[in-house]
Amino acid sequence: MSIIAEVPGFLQVLSNGLVKRFEPEISPASDESSGHGYKSKDVMIDSKKPISGRVFLPETPGSTSRLPVLVYFHGGGFCIGSTTWLGYHTFLGDLAVASQIIVLSVDYRLAPENRLPMAYDDCYSSLEWLGEQAISEPWLQRADISRVFLSGDSAGGNIAHNVAVKVIQGRAQFHVKIRGLLLIHPYFGSEERTEKEKAGEGTGEVAMNDLFWNLSLPEGSNRDYSGCNFEMAAISQAEWGRFPAVVVFVAGFDFLKERGLMYAGFLEKKRVEVKLVEAEDQSHVYHVYHPKSEATNLLQKQMSEFIHSL
Repeated sequence: MSIIAEVPGFLQVLSNGLVKRFEPEISPASDESSGHGYKSKDVMIDSKKPISGRVFLPETPGSTSRLPVLVYFHGGGFCIGSTTWLGYHTFLGDLAVASQIIVLSVDYRLAPENRLPMAYDDCYSSLEWLGEQAISEPWLQRADISRVFLSGDSAGGNIAHNVAVKVIQGRAQFHVKIRGLLLIHPYFGSEERTEKEKAGEGTGEVAMNDLFWNLSLPEGSNRDYSGCNFEMAAISQAEWGRFPAVVVFVAGFDFLKERGLMYAGFLEKKRVEVKLVEAEDQSHVYHVYHPKSEATNLLQKQMSEFIHSL
């Protein structure tokens, strides 16, 4: 039995179709005080699929005020990652405190076993669950579902965009109001290479990006699939007029910075309210690898300012 695809230290796809994932350090949820100002709880969003999540609740003794809700989608090329990873747990718990928000972090089904658009559908379902559970779930009693924000890093940023598209194009009554998107180092692509991708074709980051897209795109699709190439999505100007405000975070040393800049420029042409923020001396998803760093603290502050400005 041979390995046909591999992300060293994280993922192996075997010739018989078996997928092996190697998880980094994880953190359990705790409904008791963490000592850091928040509590966390695992929830089941849909047991049949399954889709699960983790809720982070800031500790605010004596306060009954409503709190905005941030729905977060982890990165990992659609193939790896989990809200249980220590980096995500720490970052999102601290973000809940710094921003005084409730965070719902979603564990969607992963590729290649569940190719796109499965992740988009799962994460859209998490919004439906949020709207339904806001009344009955004790941890969501203070949730202001008229002030919901979508966020994610890398592939999770891609998911946030595509879920927002599903929301603005949906005809069904929706119980939550999406106020804004916060995309961190978003993962997009296209069949046409950027200049930076052409320079590195076949090696390093380009090869890794191609690997993740090959494992996650729908069978028979290429990188001009609308989930990958945002320019290919059939969205009317009227629908763009309903698209939420967006902040795009890029990192100076991130190979995906180029794609993030292109995305922000594309939204601007569509007359979407968009803001671009760069961490000049940082690398891809630094907030997950270094959740207690000064750069991550600044990112959390910038996210908080965006949320409370809307």
